[in-house]
Amino acid sequence: GDSWGIFTFLCAALCNLPALPALNCSEELGTSQSIQKTYDLTRYLEHQLRTLAGTYLNYLGPPFNEPDFNPPRLARAERVPSATVDLDLWRGLTDNARLAANYRAYSRLLCYLRALDGQAGTAELRHRLGHFCSSLQGLVLSIAGVMSSLGYPLPAGPVGPPAPPGTPVAPNDFLKKMDDFWLLKELQTWLWRSAKDFNRLKKKVPPAVVTLRLEARGF
Repeated sequence: GDSWGIFTFLCAALCNLPALPALNCSEELGTSQSIQKTYDLTRYLEHQLRTLAGTYLNYLGPPFNEPDFNPPRLARAERVPSATVDLDLWRGLTDNARLAANYRAYSRLLCYLRALDGQAGTAELRHRLGHFCSSLQGLVLSIAGVMSSLGYPLPAGPVGPPAPPGTPVAPNDFLKKMDDFWLLKELQTWLWRSAKDFNRLKKKVPPAVVTLRLEARGF
């Protein structure tokens, strides 16, 4: 009787209710995470380079492995991207210009390091160089990801082969070792400065937020 009628009414009412919106919580993996990962990778490479440089300089032998060895930079070394730029001038560049300079420099430095990997005389050194090159390749890709997330285009044109056409080969073993010494020294300076660049950049970009999206189903 009345109970059955009430039950039928409630069933009909429930069946005709609009579907409740589903609550979907998703974390936006944005630019800030990409910058943070690039910063972390830069600091990791700094630490990794200290070990690699010590091993490689010992491989080169004296005077390159002596703590107070600080030779002038030769004209030959100019083909290696130099990080020796006035800090005020560097900071005055746009974020796009600094990122592009980092991308080009590490792409070229990676080419030179891969050449060293092929010339290393010990298995341990080849292993360390190979591992470092893989990490540096990751940094190049990470910088490209940051530029893409910020809407910046990648630098156009080739980054340059290890030995550009017309560049003379080192005439003797000492000058070849000097080239290797300056490669490691410049790489150390680039990583030091890049860590500062990405630390400043991540402070400019707000952290990713957790957003709540309502997805209406059947409504």
